[in-house]
Amino acid sequence: MTGSEIADFLEVSRSALRSDLAVLTMIGVLDARPNVGYYYVGLSHETQTAETLKSYKVRDVLSQAVVVSPNTNLYDTIVTIFTEDVGTILVCEESYLVGVVSRKDLLRASMGQTDAHTMPISMIMTPVSKVIAVEADDSLVEAAQKMIDYEVDCLPVVVREEDDDSKKRFTVVGRVSKTTITKIFLECSIHEV
Repeated sequence: MTGSEIADFLEVSRSALRSDLAVLTMIGVLDARPNVGYYYVGLSHETQTAETLKSYKVRDVLSQAVVVSPNTNLYDTIVTIFTEDVGTILVCEESYLVGVVSRKDLLRASMGQTDAHTMPISMIMTPVSKVIAVEADDSLVEAAQKMIDYEVDCLPVVVREEDDDSKKRFTVVGRVSKTTITKIFLECSIHEV
């Protein structure tokens, strides 16, 4: 189909369509032949994988959060992070997020610590005011971008609420990690081949 035929069909000028056709040709959806016109090639493997990944929401892939209370001591938190084989633990009080702690935080806190059995995890956690989180309806791509931008390995998945004093509170519904995103990417890549 020629560029003029496409422009007539869409009821636009050929010049208005030129940049769109150029983009579609560059990304491999269309191919152009001189004196023949444009023809549909289809989406490339990379484009199909990208489109599949964009369709995922956090709710589709979230996993159960590993949680401790703010009063849990440093030692028990270290044991929990390794027995659960996670990189980040969420600190919650009555299902509300109050902070997070990572393996790096635990290592830093345990070095030179004389009694890890008495130090509460609330002393070393990142407080909720500084925590980067996502909601279940956010796209998985947004979650991945936040992990890259803020250099974190895991994000709590929360529901935002306001209490009687108009303070924001976050109910934890799960977590999403780099491992989760990598598994989804691998699944999409394998199924598209």
